[in-house]
Amino acid sequence: MSILVEISEALQKGKKKLVVQYVQQALEEGVAPQQILNEGLLPGMDVVGQKFKNNEVFVPEVLVAARAMNAGAELLKPLLAEAGVGTPGKMVLGTVKGDLHDIGKNLVKMMVEGKGIEVIDLGVDVSAEAFVEAAKEHGADIIGCSALLTTTMPVMAEVVKAVEAAGLKDKVKVMIGGAPVTEEFCKSVGADYYTADAASAAMVAAEILK
Repeated sequence: MSILVEISEALQKGKKKLVVQYVQQALEEGVAPQQILNEGLLPGMDVVGQKFKNNEVFVPEVLVAARAMNAGAELLKPLLAEAGVGTPGKMVLGTVKGDLHDIGKNLVKMMVEGKGIEVIDLGVDVSAEAFVEAAKEHGADIIGCSALLTTTMPVMAEVVKAVEAAGLKDKVKVMIGGAPVTEEFCKSVGADYYTADAASAAMVAAEILK
């Protein structure tokens, strides 16, 4: 079995120490950092994402797999930077103003990072202005807004307006999600994408950045 398959399988099981060990071994064997990422870590996280979508694994398993993924990715980051390999793009992510729920947002962050995308996590209770400022500052391609309370959903409409007002409509896509959010609501406020769960959010983000 190739070392890349071993990395993927260890990651799926959430075995952080093994992932780190295998990534180091692959580097010693002369496997390119980019190849370790694209053929070891990312496919492993894809499997976890798919299983999560199909209710075959649950939040705790996703969290341990994501930790294993991040530990492996940390080893590769400086080497990828040296090789001039950038991320496919950046996403600014947060729970909207008035809402303090972060479990869904954190899952989205892990799944999106599992696609190799850089995530700037603004935390919870984030205003429309703060989303737009962060997108400008970091040159983000996507703004991801999460809400769990129906009372905070209107902030998503404010984010769409703020993006338009800042002249970023062509540059930055607005993606929304959360338990009460629907496709109809997404259309009504003019957001670009609605996704029902973290795995779908990561898949859509990767598609946008292609």
